[in-house]
Amino acid sequence: MDQRISNDIPADAPDKWTWMLNRLRCMSPSEIGYRLTQRAVIQWERLTIGLPREIPAPDLSKESAFWVGSGRGMPPGPYVDAAERVLAGRYDVFAMKDVELGDPPAWNRNPKTGIEAPLAFGKTLDYRETGLSGQVGSIKYLWEPNRHLHLVTLAQAYNFTDDIRYLAAIRRHLESWFEACPYPYGANWSTAFEPAIRLIHWSIAWQLIGGNRSQLFASADGSTFRMRWLEMVYLHAEFISGHFSCYSSANNHLIGEAAGVFVAAVTWPCWTQAQKWERIARSILGREAQLQNTPDGVNREQAVCYQQFVIDLLLVCGLAARASGADFSPEYWRRIESMLEFLASIADVAGNLPMIGDSDDGRVAQFSQESGFNQCRSLLATGAVLFHRSDFRAKAGRLDDRTRWLLGDDAQQAFDRLPAGQMRLPVRTAFREGGYFVLGTDFETADEVRIVADAGPLGYLSIAAHGHADALAFTLSVGGWEFLVDSGTFAYHTQRQWRDYFRGTSAHNTLRIDGLDQSVIGGNFMWLRKADARCDAWHSDAVIDALEARHDGYQRLADPVIHRRTLRFDKPARRLQVEDALECAGGHGVEMFWHFSEQCEVALAGNEVMARNGLRSIRMQLPAQGNAAIFCGSLEPIAGWISRRFDEKTPAPTVIWTTRIGGTARFMTEIDF
Repeated sequence: MDQRISNDIPADAPDKWTWMLNRLRCMSPSEIGYRLTQRAVIQWERLTIGLPREIPAPDLSKESAFWVGSGRGMPPGPYVDAAERVLAGRYDVFAMKDVELGDPPAWNRNPKTGIEAPLAFGKTLDYRETGLSGQVGSIKYLWEPNRHLHLVTLAQAYNFTDDIRYLAAIRRHLESWFEACPYPYGANWSTAFEPAIRLIHWSIAWQLIGGNRSQLFASADGSTFRMRWLEMVYLHAEFISGHFSCYSSANNHLIGEAAGVFVAAVTWPCWTQAQKWERIARSILGREAQLQNTPDGVNREQAVCYQQFVIDLLLVCGLAARASGADFSPEYWRRIESMLEFLASIADVAGNLPMIGDSDDGRVAQFSQESGFNQCRSLLATGAVLFHRSDFRAKAGRLDDRTRWLLGDDAQQAFDRLPAGQMRLPVRTAFREGGYFVLGTDFETADEVRIVADAGPLGYLSIAAHGHADALAFTLSVGGWEFLVDSGTFAYHTQRQWRDYFRGTSAHNTLRIDGLDQSVIGGNFMWLRKADARCDAWHSDAVIDALEARHDGYQRLADPVIHRRTLRFDKPARRLQVEDALECAGGHGVEMFWHFSEQCEVALAGNEVMARNGLRSIRMQLPAQGNAAIFCGSLEPIAGWISRRFDEKTPAPTVIWTTRIGGTARFMTEIDF
């Protein structure tokens, strides 16, 4: 079967008024009042263009604080090749590979749908409508090129070669963007988050081409272009500052928005207003670093992709602050270090991370053009240098180009000075505040067994936007070969059936009751009723790892059900016992899902499952009192899929075990390695 399946199920958008009602149900009275006030402000802005239009003249004598390295010692070839692709108008945009967007791209044309987004007032543009009838359609495809990460690529190539073609391309792209996306009109001014990410990439490109003294600005014509670019920087920062995400939307978007404003203030301190930007953004970042991430290092959105994204944002701001001579607090840096500890603990010996929660492949300041780039290992390499952590060095394995760009020419020496050798990993096995536990043995060796179990909340704030209904699920890898996996995300604004499937209970290694998700979906980024999962007991010693946990997601049923799951891993025997207990009074249908990596060969004989991946194999004995079947790439029902990248899905073997109970019941599953 073709490994890349098209979006073959049509979009099924929820009724707009139902979505609005659900959204209101997730708001407090104070948030409703705030939202109404904001709508009035936006209408005022639309009618009078109440956003700032008169831009103060910049004081170019004020020096910028640069924090990006020179790239010295890195091979220029991959960066030059990547820049040449940009000059040829070729881009990768999610599932669209090497697509021709032009030089420069048509900034308001969606590369996936071909829809030309209207230049309506940005904050009133409904970008949630999908399909050919919408104003934008598949909005992430339009937004992605407009984040201008490719300008960093052009600046890197210029940094290596001094080839003015790359400078000319940066100017050509920016001037065309200024014309096509006038402030504050169109889809690229519809949220504060996208301009913030764009500002960060502008800052990096600005630094790499030499800043205010760049050859790009040497002529009179170039000086005029510089002034226009600075005017747009000012408008970006003011726009974001007037539209920070608040209340139930104050998740990673708020951190990203504050990061964009903070980086702008440090990179371009040429207006008095920049001091205000810096002060407000610094306060937000310091507060949200603590609020949005638990003390034991778990991002409260319960999404590993966003954990990495937030670390990136916090690191960039921290490095920019240090370069300016006004560092963040020790608590800020300690929270980043804890977040890296969590990643180091849940990644297996091959660097595979469980795909817990939403993922949209979002990256900021990625820098690297290395083949086989691994985001998790890169973050740990950066953390090894920043926090002098030998264990992070061991997990990272080597220093990568992204870390060199971020930390400068001395990063390699600092990395090499850290003691080598085998470090004890995982750093931690119990993340009680975040709700995750790591069971297993022989960590960081070819004999490793690593089990990552979820006994945490659904997500963050009242809408839990990026959480999945995965309570009591777990992933399993052996020697770095993945066996039981999280299925991923696939879609956001489009393909509602697929959006609901991948975040639903049936896409995770747990139980579903009566065909219902553990939590109730209210919209693409909204949950109405949320399963509350919690750890009842955790024990770990040289012989046994044991976790007892439960959730109450099915207490809402007419006959309420409590699901308890006990994981008991016997280290000498290399055996995992999974006991599921359902406490109820009446009859219920029960489904148990086991999602295998797409690399696995899976065979089913009665209630015994044999799975092989590479040279590793496992045997799973399912409970006797039910029936099992394998699904792979099924559309009716939707089952047997994995999504490794945004907007791409691949068939993968899934074993579904079903039974019917008439009251309280217990089931035992055994897995031998």
